[in-house]
Amino acid sequence: MSRKKKSEFNIIRSDSTTHGGYYTGTLNLSNLSAVLIEGDEARIDLGLIHAKSRVERGIKFLSNPDEVSGGTEYRVVWVAVDRKEEGPYYAGVAACSMRVNREIRRGWKNLADHVNRMDDALKRRIRVEELNEVERGALRRLLIENDPDMWKRSSNELKEALAAE
Repeated sequence: MSRKKKSEFNIIRSDSTTHGGYYTGTLNLSNLSAVLIEGDEARIDLGLIHAKSRVERGIKFLSNPDEVSGGTEYRVVWVAVDRKEEGPYYAGVAACSMRVNREIRRGWKNLADHVNRMDDALKRRIRVEELNEVERGALRRLLIENDPDMWKRSSNELKEALAAE
């Protein structure tokens, strides 16, 4: 019986030893961070990258949001960092939603949306329309406090997208 070779999703670093530099089906997450926003608080949580954040542990995620009533609304923000001559900067920022009800140990998130927003951040896009004004302020404060110089070097598009209204 012949077995078809399955396509694999690989996470690599830029110093990969992949032959010839041909990275079909691969994604480099070495310059990606994740931020979790709950209300007016934002914190870096790298566990989000592999769906193992503090909030996600012990939760069964469902695809139908109606099955997860109540609970806490979170925003997951993917932040890609790049470097220019002057130094590193926040290059791509994209947000998506997640709901977790700890009492029933159930949660909702649209996995395809999370992957697409992660891809947007990696492609240096700014996609924060999902965030309300309070959440935008929380993210702005976190990015500035994390590294004021990176914030200064970031695009005007990002600064305007996170500006107070």
